[in-house]
Amino acid sequence: MTTTGAGRPRLSTRKRPGATAREEILDAAAELFTTRGFTGTSTRMIADAVGIRQASMYHHFATKDDILAALLLGTVAAPVECAEQLRRDCEDPVVGMYALALFDAGQLVASRWNLGALYLLPEVTTERFAEFRGLRADLMARYAAFAHDARDAIAGPDCGSVPLELPFRLVEATISSRSDAAVHDTTSPLTPDAVADAALRALGWTGPTDEIARRATALLDRIPES
Repeated sequence: MTTTGAGRPRLSTRKRPGATAREEILDAAAELFTTRGFTGTSTRMIADAVGIRQASMYHHFATKDDILAALLLGTVAAPVECAEQLRRDCEDPVVGMYALALFDAGQLVASRWNLGALYLLPEVTTERFAEFRGLRADLMARYAAFAHDARDAIAGPDCGSVPLELPFRLVEATISSRSDAAVHDTTSPLTPDAVADAALRALGWTGPTDEIARRATALLDRIPES
């Protein structure tokens, strides 16, 4: 008999990807929240999608809100950590800006489910999700700091008028692009490389970005996964 991470018997064999029952629950919830909607998904539906009893799921998450909070925090915790590492390890602000946008867009594009689409849920404005909103605001501030330094380093003729939040907004454009592509059964044209390139262009960069991309990729390869 197979068991969950809590040692409780499953109702069926493993259905979801993930090394633990918690990861399987998050994967099932991510699929249901992004395809059926948050209010249209019950905890029983999530448990059934994993193949566990509803009571077993409550061992990992007390409420459906807790599952959503974990999914949302996961989308911003990694880029915040990446930004912190880049701030310590990268001396070139242009490369640092490119690397942060490349990493963040990459994880939004490559995630199994389009979790960024959950940012607009009305529930996310409530106090329960204040931690997520605070961490996302921290990420926005880090983007602005990288954009400020990169803009100063580029020193183009129109750099002073560039909004510092623009690179962050360009990265999050991958979310709506991915949603639109799913509706039309196509592939989103906003690849991580295209977004990172656009972030630099928006800050005034006019030259080629091949060498910047190479250095940024090498830098990210040296940053350990958290």
